Order: sequence, then C-alpha cells, then structure tokens
Amino acid sequence: MDRRSREPDDVFAREARGELSPRAARALWWGSAGLVLGVLGTSVLVVGAGHGWRLPVAVALVLVQVCALRWLARAPVAVLAVTAATGLAVWALLPAVTLTGAVLAAQVALCVLSATRPRRVSVGALAAMCLPAPSAFAAGGPAGLAVYVLTVVLAWTAGQWRRAQQARTRAEMRRAVVEERARIAREVHDVVAHTLSVMVIQAGAADDVFTQQPEQARQALQAIETGARSALGELRLLLRAFRPDAEEEAAEQREPGPSLARLDELADTVRATGMTVHVHREGATDGLPAAVDLAAYRIVQEALTNTLRHAVGADEVSVRVTVEGECVKVTVVDNGRTPQGGSVVAGAGRGLVGMKERARLVGGSLRAGPLPGGGFEVAAQLPVERAS
Repeated sequence: MDRRSREPDDVFAREARGELSPRAARALWWGSAGLVLGVLGTSVLVVGAGHGWRLPVAVALVLVQVCALRWLARAPVAVLAVTAATGLAVWALLPAVTLTGAVLAAQVALCVLSATRPRRVSVGALAAMCLPAPSAFAAGGPAGLAVYVLTVVLAWTAGQWRRAQQARTRAEMRRAVVEERARIAREVHDVVAHTLSVMVIQAGAADDVFTQQPEQARQALQAIETGARSALGELRLLLRAFRPDAEEEAAEQREPGPSLARLDELADTVRATGMTVHVHREGATDGLPAAVDLAAYRIVQEALTNTLRHAVGADEVSVRVTVEGECVKVTVVDNGRTPQGGSVVAGAGRGLVGMKERARLVGGSLRAGPLPGGGFEVAAQLPVERAS
C-alpha cells in the first residue's frame, strides 16, 4: 500500500486521538507565536524601557515562551508549565505588564490542552492556572482578579467548545462510515444473491438432464458462466470505486452500471431458469437521476430473486416500469402461491427490508405482500424530483 492510500486512514486516526495534523500544528504555532510577540512582546518593550537589566531578561523570557509554543500541539501540558513559569517571571520583573498579559502564552496553551486532552487533565490545568489569582487580586484589586480569572476560564471554555465540536465531527464521520458500509453490504447482497440464486437453479436443472439431454445441460452451464461473469463484473465496479489510486483506471475501463436500461439482461438471466418473464415499460427511462435509476433496478432484481427462491410453484412473473410525471412506478408480480398453513408477511425478510430501505433513501415508498387471488406483488413509487 502506497503513502497516498494511507493518508486518509492516518488523518482519521489522528483526529480520533484528538491530535492535530502537521500543517495545523504549524499554523497553530505561527498564530500563537505572533499573538504572544505582538501583545506580550510589545508590552514588555514599552513597560521595560528604563528598567535596566530587567528588560533584556524579560525579552529573553518572552522568546522562551515563543519557542516553547513550537511543541504546543505535541505536548501542551509541558508547554503550559513552561509558559506559566516564564510568564510569572516576566510579571515579577515588570509588574506593570499585569499578570493576565504576562501569562498570555499559558492561556493559549490551556486552550489547546483543554481541546486535545481528557477533561480531568484540563480541569487540573485550569485549577493550577487559578492558583496565582490571589496575586492578581493583591496587584489589581477586584478588577484585576476578575479579569485574570475571566480570561483563564474563557481560555479553558474555548478549548472545551472546540473539543465538543471535534467530538461531533468524529461522530458524523463514524456515522458516515457505518452508512457507507451498509450501502456496500446492500450492493454486494443484490449482486451476489440474485446471481447465486440463478446459478443454483441452473445447476440443479443441468444435473437433472445431464445424461438424457446433454445439450440442455450445456445451455444451463453456459447460463451459469454468463451469470458468474456478470456478477464478477459488477463486483469489480463496486470495489474499484473504493480504490483511491484507481480513479483514472475506473474512468477508462468503466462498464455500464446497473440501470433500467439493462432490465432485459436481468430478465434474460431469470428466463434462463425456465421462468417466464414479461417486461413492460411505459414512458422514457432515459435521463432519470442515477439514484432513482439504480434503486428501481435493484428493487426489480431483488423481487425477481425472491420469486426464484421463495415463490412456491411460480413459473411466470411480470415486471412493469412506468414513468409518469415526477414519479417512477415499479411493479413485480408473480403467480406463486402462499404455502398452506403459512402466510407471507409484507416487510419480513432481509430482501424486503432492503427494498424498502432503497425506496426510502430516494424519498419513495414500497409495499409488498400476497395478492387475494394468489401470487405476490412488490410495488414501489420513487419520486424523481425529490431524488434529483
């Protein structure tokens, strides 16, 4: 696996651990360093004028803070300790700077620590940052105390807000991954279940007539080969979409995907089992939104698969696709019978659930169940405007 294919996984894992990317870490360093130099550095130069040796020492301490911020994303706890200690030293040298301004770098470190580390760690850091509060009160009275405590608490709160935002982002990413896995599972199920059902029936038919009618057995074996090749082609298309380094290859070698335009091919695979399949179209299916086109095809495919696998005594099935106005209607009816002493519950079984979910995802609806006069019907309505 090359480096490009690993990058998305590395980014996802880093975000899951609350870490910053190298680019974000550099941007954080430049931003925080500029803030400290612009605010604290300027204050030290203005206030320290005329204080002799204290000015160069204070400037050196400010530069130490700026350098320490280089490791802010990697080790915020250590950076907080260094910047807080040097900030207190700057304030001790130049009290006119104010305690709040002197520990500006420490407040930035507290914000990052609050955003990237567990809450118990950030709460401990917040408590440590509040320890100099009596000194702020002694130097500036109630106003100095209020300003210091307020800025420290705001820095911690900003980090918590960022942490909550990252948690929501990770939750959305996980949900997207789960939904994508479910979509892939549905696609694989649709491809494999239908083809395997046809292949099983064909294999059984070939075995029955292998000795007496070898030509018919040969036709059944050819149908099995054709179905297997078709399924492999669809699986390749499906898997190729998830190869990050094969976009150009997919564009060059892409074959026509499942759509209502290939409905006759789908019906032919079922006819090869001996089932009579009638296909009726009303209206133009060209230009339908891809999502609706695929959903309609998969619903027909799953309904035919269910007929092959579960319809008792069925030897005929009718497929009707009607495009009228802003709606696509799909109806699949077979002439099977409900098993004696049993009943078919609409919506029961993985196949029916998958069909209903496909219809729901494009804003449509689907009903399925036995007909009063015998047979089983699957009827779906898929709105075109909403899906597009």
